Amino acid sequence: MSTQSPLIEHYPVLATRSLVLLPGAQANVDVGRTASVRAVDVAQRDSQLLLIVPQKRPETLTPRPDDLHEVGVLAEIVRVSKQDSKHYTVSVRMHERRQVRSYVSMHPYLIAETEPFEEVEIDPAEMVELMRAVAEPLVGVATATEDSVEEAQRHIENLADADELVGTAADYLELDRADTIAILLCDDPAERLQLILPHILWRHRVLSIKADIDAEIAGDIARSAREKVLRERMRAIREELGDADSEADLDEYRERIDASKMTDEARTAARRQMARMNHMTPASPEYNVSRTYLETLLDLPWGTYTEDTLDVAAARAILNADHAGLEKVKKRILEFVAVRKLAPDKNGPILCLVGPPGVGKTSLGRSIASALNRKYIRTALGGVRDEAEIRGHRRTYIGAMPGRIANSLKKVGAMNPVMVLDELDKLGADHRGDPSSALLEVLDPEQNSTFSDHYLEIELDLSRVMFVATANQTETIPAALLDRLEIIRIPGYTMEEKRIIATEYLIPKQIAEHGLAKEQIELVADALDEIIGHYTREAGVRNLEREIAALCRNVAVEVAAERVDSVRVDIEKVAEVLGPPRFFSEVAERAAEVGVCAGLSWMPTGGNIQFVEARAMPGKGDLKLTGQVGDVLGESANAALSWVRANAVRLGIQPAHLHIADLHLHLPAGAIRKDGPSAGLAIVTALVSLLTHRPIRSDVAITGEVTLRGLALPVGGIKEKVLAAHRGGINIVILPERNRKDIIDIPDEVQEALDIRFVKRIDEVLEVALAEADGNEVASPPFFEMLTGKAERAGDPRVGAN
Repeated sequence: MSTQSPLIEHYPVLATRSLVLLPGAQANVDVGRTASVRAVDVAQRDSQLLLIVPQKRPETLTPRPDDLHEVGVLAEIVRVSKQDSKHYTVSVRMHERRQVRSYVSMHPYLIAETEPFEEVEIDPAEMVELMRAVAEPLVGVATATEDSVEEAQRHIENLADADELVGTAADYLELDRADTIAILLCDDPAERLQLILPHILWRHRVLSIKADIDAEIAGDIARSAREKVLRERMRAIREELGDADSEADLDEYRERIDASKMTDEARTAARRQMARMNHMTPASPEYNVSRTYLETLLDLPWGTYTEDTLDVAAARAILNADHAGLEKVKKRILEFVAVRKLAPDKNGPILCLVGPPGVGKTSLGRSIASALNRKYIRTALGGVRDEAEIRGHRRTYIGAMPGRIANSLKKVGAMNPVMVLDELDKLGADHRGDPSSALLEVLDPEQNSTFSDHYLEIELDLSRVMFVATANQTETIPAALLDRLEIIRIPGYTMEEKRIIATEYLIPKQIAEHGLAKEQIELVADALDEIIGHYTREAGVRNLEREIAALCRNVAVEVAAERVDSVRVDIEKVAEVLGPPRFFSEVAERAAEVGVCAGLSWMPTGGNIQFVEARAMPGKGDLKLTGQVGDVLGESANAALSWVRANAVRLGIQPAHLHIADLHLHLPAGAIRKDGPSAGLAIVTALVSLLTHRPIRSDVAITGEVTLRGLALPVGGIKEKVLAAHRGGINIVILPERNRKDIIDIPDEVQEALDIRFVKRIDEVLEVALAEADGNEVASPPFFEMLTGKAERAGDPRVGAN
């Protein structure tokens, strides 16, 4: 049985890639490899000692015994800082060299069998002279670099061991790895001193020159030397942590920056972030912030533009193929194409399509992009309440990101897309800012060439972007923003236009989406008219498409069940699938009544027939107005009543009747807020009908503002109101004379179907609306005759005065 020499000892091994430590040195070692972490854990648990052995080739990720040098340095663990379970920073104090005889274990970490390192014996006197030759210039180096000069000098002068002197000197020098390995493997202490002495003398000379030259040059040299040292240390740390891939990432970013067509300002910002990342560890949160910002800059389509197809005829064909009707809108888009063809460098206006839901505002933006051969991107603004959604967040905030405009450019991949800003009228505002104010710069052709995103902090050129905004109404858009927009109104579709849209677009689309063939479903014309007239009542065609989809689903079930090969959808089939009709003609629902007048109103969803009901009851002559009305509508009601009172005798109304009864005006659909002056003429008509007990024709609809002189003043939304009257089965529409110019936008088939009459005064309205017609006789006794009789019997002095 053999016994092992007491000089032979076993130690866990910490293999280093680039870092080479000498005896006498103190250093921090970053440990990231699994085997190295386990070696440190075992050394901490047992003897606090481990053997640090440098690799022969730093690029080796998993070293084997053949990859390590035969000499290591025994290190004492002073402190271990755990960044996480896989990364340590170990503070070590280096002791003597050890000769590696063999490796007794390789898994889960290396264990080396070592013996003392044999050194050449030299003359003590010679050693003293060599140490003095090394220590004197080293003191000069130390005193030039250390803040505590006296302490550094005392420490070096008190060193009595050659290895400690060499290790201390190495801490002050920027030795190459090859030079440090040569000193480590050298078995002659005198030769080690001779190897390091030239480096000390060179360093001492540099420091001496630096002290004599100009302060600015000295500062540059110090900064350059510091950067070199930090760069080398950072490289070594990254290699120890296994983060060498970050260097490859930085090289890739550098190549992308050089190849990008970004502006000089953006290129400078990108390179600045590269410099920051080069001095940070990839595990740092700041590194990820810089990396995200850099990738955002590189992902923006700098200098990428699509070539416009400026063919007016082709653009007209695309618009006609995508949309039926909307001639005014198409004309304006074709004008834009023509101007861009003649003046390609000019910035055009910002178009804003305003109309009720379902009329095709958003899809028009896609058609514009197709007509111009541009890329298309839609940005939804409905409910946006934070200014940062438009301008981006400052990078000081956690989770910062660019705004929607910059993100849209990144997604679409071009700097000149057609960008649809959807639901512009539904922007909000709160304590986080007003996004509509942030859009002022975006939508101003004079300013958007230098748009600044808070996240990017560089200028973005938006002048080549064609912005198309959509909205249901303009009242909620701030005046400053509205001033930058060219408003194009899309009022809605007529019955005939809906037939064309359903036949040419909606029905083929829904047949394809439900997996049907054209031969498997036949929707007859009468059934389509039934759906349009009695199952939908809207300015657009969105609900019409839903009802058609419901029919297609029903047909799909029957075809899939193999019960039939094809289905004919007629009126009976529509009623079977969609249920009973939901809407009826207002004319069909009512007969001539006293005190009930059909008015016309405008809402963001289109035109609407708004009834005005007037009733009287015993009272003191007060006026009550209900139906969730606004201040302007309330003032119109008071003005109407004042005109009636002023003209009571001429109208055949007993003035005394106005003092013994309260009047109540109600506008049904009380859940919907109503305001504006458009109901003035209808209110006067309802009051005169009530007070004279003359019924109002059931096929008449009225709109217009009334004055105390009885004038009929013009109002807005004429096309939407006339289309609503046409949908509701009205025959006669009464409009103010000054609105005659507005009927030019009304389709010819609607004008031919309606009797549109223009009036200047309220008397002309009363002549038409209160005319006797068949079936207009009212059998009930007049209210005021009954009320007057009761008042006379009660002795009311106000009765009979006239």
